[in-house]
Amino acid sequence: MFSLKILIVEDDAVSALLLQRALEKNRHEILGVADSGEKALELLEVHQADIVMMDINLAGELDGITTTEIINEKFDIPVVYLSASSDAETMNKVVGTNPSAYVIKPFNIRELNMVIELAIFKDRKEKELQKLNNELEEKVKQRTEELYNANKELTKALEKEREINELKSRIVLNVSHGFKTPLTSILSSAQLLQIYAQKEHPFKAKIAKHSFKIENSVRALNNLLTSVLFFGKADADKIDFHPKKMFTGAFVKELLDTVRAGVENGVTINVELENLPKVITSDSELLYQIFENLLSNGVKYSKDGQQVEFSLKYENNHLIGTVKDYGIGIPEEEQSQLFDRFFRAKNVGIVEGSGLGLSIVKKCIDVLKGEIKFVSKPKKGTTFTVTIPVK
Repeated sequence: MFSLKILIVEDDAVSALLLQRALEKNRHEILGVADSGEKALELLEVHQADIVMMDINLAGELDGITTTEIINEKFDIPVVYLSASSDAETMNKVVGTNPSAYVIKPFNIRELNMVIELAIFKDRKEKELQKLNNELEEKVKQRTEELYNANKELTKALEKEREINELKSRIVLNVSHGFKTPLTSILSSAQLLQIYAQKEHPFKAKIAKHSFKIENSVRALNNLLTSVLFFGKADADKIDFHPKKMFTGAFVKELLDTVRAGVENGVTINVELENLPKVITSDSELLYQIFENLLSNGVKYSKDGQQVEFSLKYENNHLIGTVKDYGIGIPEEEQSQLFDRFFRAKNVGIVEGSGLGLSIVKKCIDVLKGEIKFVSKPKKGTTFTVTIPVK
């Protein structure tokens, strides 16, 4: 049994003496004997006790229960109640003060020692638990503050990134628009040169040849700028779906005329139209981007003189388009990257391209809530199938 510093609060002198002898026999140190609550509080101001043995029924203004409430609040010392009564009313009063233990008089030494040990053990465990709770609360508070600060920094970083993206988009759009106007002028001049070259002139053939090169180069650069403009709008979330009625025949004719005008390798486009209504409702610009890029790629990556098959049909309120070529195909290990921006397969060789076409196709299909599938084998060609809901 470990030695404790104990304060006895008992107004019966005989009971106090018996209790003191019993405790001293077990090598405890008695700091004092108080016969009232007031005196007990005075002694605790001077001496640091490990435990207080408290009689419930004390003479004076402060009874044992009131004195214990003050001790709990001011000194945080464990209290063991002493009482000759164990009636329900007394017990209800006692429970409210959260005592460390309760001893019924008369008591024996063995029982008293056990109660004191349990009271000290209970008090220490409660204080350890309170310490752990305090540490946990402090850690939670600290962690919450860290998370709050981290969230503030993340919000600032995201806001900064948004500002940078907006600035980048504005720069891209402004620069691209700035190039568009002079390119249009160059293209017009090249076309005029081709007209002039039709007349008799000693350099007629050379003029026609070089003006044709200028026109093709300008068209290629113009297509690149169109792609850059498209992704500038995409990054700024400015690509919207604008459905309107469109004549399918006129749409297909314009599409094919544009693609065929850019053919340089003698590739022919075979067209099959099935069950197309005269008018559909969709976004013609997005549809044009999809099929123009797929057809242009099919032509570009085909060998000289090959064919590209283009079919378009209407079925169950969906426009289903297929573009099939017999060209270089896509390496199997690279097919998962096909719709990434600026991706170009390793087998494209010297064929020019920006790597943006299929990215544009995928973005447009997403906006139209359609889907795209493809099958490809190196040196055997590629087939793209696009399904787009229309009205």
